Amino acid sequence: MADVVQYRLERMVDELDDLEQRGLFNRREIAEIVKQRRKFEYRLKRPCPLKQDFLAYIEYETQLDALRELRKKSVAREFRKQGNKKLKKSKSDVAGLLRIMEIYELALKRYKGDIDLWFRYLEFCRIRENGRMKTALAKVIRFHPKVPGVWIYAAAWEFDRNLNVAAARALMQEGLRVCPTSEDLWVEYLRMELTYLNKLKARKVALGEDEGTLTRDDEKQWRDENKELFMSLDEKVEGDDDDGTNVGSDQSKKKQQLFAEHGMNIFKTVYGGAVEAVPSSLSLRKRFLEILEGTNLSDYEDMCKKILNDTKRDFSSQPEFWDWLARRECDLENGQGISEEFIIPRLEKAIQVYEEALNNISSGTMFSLYANFLSAIIAPKEGETNIIGPSGQAVNYISHLLSIYGRAESMGCITEDLACKHVSLHLQLRQLEEARKLAAELCSGKLAESVELWVLRITIEIRYITRSSATPSDADLQTLFELFQQSLMKVSASKSYHLWSKALKFYANQRQYFDKLVEISVVTLVRDGGSENGFSLSSAIVSFVLQKDGIQQTRDIYKRYVQWNYLRVLVTKTLFHRVLCLKSIISSSIGSHCRYLALPHPGLALHRHCIDLETNLASIGDKDGLINSRKLYESALATYDQNVSLWQDYYRMETKMGTSEKATAIYWRARRVLKDASEFVTSPDM
Repeated sequence: MADVVQYRLERMVDELDDLEQRGLFNRREIAEIVKQRRKFEYRLKRPCPLKQDFLAYIEYETQLDALRELRKKSVAREFRKQGNKKLKKSKSDVAGLLRIMEIYELALKRYKGDIDLWFRYLEFCRIRENGRMKTALAKVIRFHPKVPGVWIYAAAWEFDRNLNVAAARALMQEGLRVCPTSEDLWVEYLRMELTYLNKLKARKVALGEDEGTLTRDDEKQWRDENKELFMSLDEKVEGDDDDGTNVGSDQSKKKQQLFAEHGMNIFKTVYGGAVEAVPSSLSLRKRFLEILEGTNLSDYEDMCKKILNDTKRDFSSQPEFWDWLARRECDLENGQGISEEFIIPRLEKAIQVYEEALNNISSGTMFSLYANFLSAIIAPKEGETNIIGPSGQAVNYISHLLSIYGRAESMGCITEDLACKHVSLHLQLRQLEEARKLAAELCSGKLAESVELWVLRITIEIRYITRSSATPSDADLQTLFELFQQSLMKVSASKSYHLWSKALKFYANQRQYFDKLVEISVVTLVRDGGSENGFSLSSAIVSFVLQKDGIQQTRDIYKRYVQWNYLRVLVTKTLFHRVLCLKSIISSSIGSHCRYLALPHPGLALHRHCIDLETNLASIGDKDGLINSRKLYESALATYDQNVSLWQDYYRMETKMGTSEKATAIYWRARRVLKDASEFVTSPDM
């Protein structure tokens, strides 16, 4: 490897000598360049060089070549001041470019499948104009024919840089044969064809042979900026007979119509092929319609209607189509600044579209999209202008929105999102009583397990009981607690973080209710089989008690969770006839025995949380911290005895804080208990 690196460095001697002789770099800088290149070359000669190694080398050479170019310009200015001729081109002028290209080629040989690296190389070739673009495009097409962006890039280069429309068209058509379902390819192919046609039209205008272009927006501005181009080669001088003017004008209109018809034929052909290739894409139809609306093709309005009818026929069962169609009728984005008398009819058309949609598909998604549209009209987001202004129309749309929510509920299409928005709308309208009744009704229906809805209902209840006094009465506390209990028992523990957080904070200073919440958490975990995937309820309660009451109360709380494990293991390992004798522990009935067998084991998250807590205390001198940590590890290993990381952490703790005898004992226990102890043995800390 060293020989190869030395050989590559020796090949740079002539270039480096030239840099020094021309005064671009001094000897010390050249020594630093050699040092950096040697470092990069060794990286590239590793058995498995990384992509980042190549990119770092390229970045260094690019910056070095840019610095060389700047210094060369400075030296050239000095030469001109002295009356000397300009600097001639030498080997060092092209050596940097060749080296960067060589590094790119080495990288692409190793990472042929990296499309990002290919595009970096293509951009480099395009910017530096090194004559390698055609070869690079041929290679990337050969390796990545299924990537639509490759065909688009190649066609764009031929069209814009080489001005070779035939080659660009051939590339696009070949790309469509290879990737017929690519929306981007179809759209860019249409843009290219229409752009070419528009260029032909603009060329005729510049030569004075025709008038107008195929784009409607920029024609007048282009004419004003290029008035001198409209002098026709056969224009008559003032005072001549004007009889030929009308004839020329008629011919110009015919030519313009011919271009417009030709453009429409191209659009129809490409549109038909695209729809046939990708019949299920709504976004493709939208993009074609946007392109068509920006042109001045013949009968483009009829074609717009055809596209809309085809889209309605094929996508009438999709709520997204109706939402797009309604917003298109309304055109809210372009409605800013328009007077209310013009915007109201647009809104009514959009509402008619939504009503038609509900007649075709009655779903929660459709109701949600309809409600979002009306909400945007009534209360626009921050930074948006209120479309309808502070008029009485807002009241009508609010009542209409409330009726939409009601219809969704009556038709059985209510969703969690719709229900929450319905309740929130009443709150925004300062209708607290109505919001309270509605939330209670929704929580007792099919959305009884909706966490977000329960949180909203409890928030409303808290606001309701504290509306007149900051300190709620005992009756209010009891009523609210019953509501908390009802919601917590209905919702899974792993999904009820916000409910528990709100309950613990509200009853933090109410010891009686707080203890009841802890009991409810035990019942909830038993019901869910101890599963704490996602949100760990027991860990959250332990953390809350630690912040509120200190370490002693925290230990009492977490022991209530952890002690399940001892009892569960004891019952599981005891024979059935011995279980009947443990009357001091459990009831002698078989039913009681089965209930204890069903006790959940504490989650590993709780064990780790408590172990971290006790270990931190032990590290600052708490005598009970190490003892409790050992008990927690033993409790965790009683259930999770095949968890390698748990054994490793236990061993590390004893090594750092305990004794060597206990650490050795844990090591051999782990090797004996683990079915696959290879990972444990090969750990660096073992």
